[in-house]
Amino acid sequence: MKQMEVGLAAVLIDATVIRGVLLPSVMALLGERNWYLPKWLHRLPDLTHDEAPEAVARPVAHSAEDKRVGV
Repeated sequence: MKQMEVGLAAVLIDATVIRGVLLPSVMALLGERNWYLPKWLHRLPDLTHDEAPEAVARPVAHSAEDKRVGV
């Protein structure tokens, strides 16, 4: 029973202190350097999304004749 309590305490400390407080504060301090990719990882594929988004089709305006009801 004691081992389970120690394990549960470790999980709670990890979830609250490390992931809830320490990690976000370090990410805020590092800013853009947080997303730095080391040179030895240059082999990874380029996953940038610099392409322009597709043009969204706009609805066609209907004339006054099309708005008649019951015709």
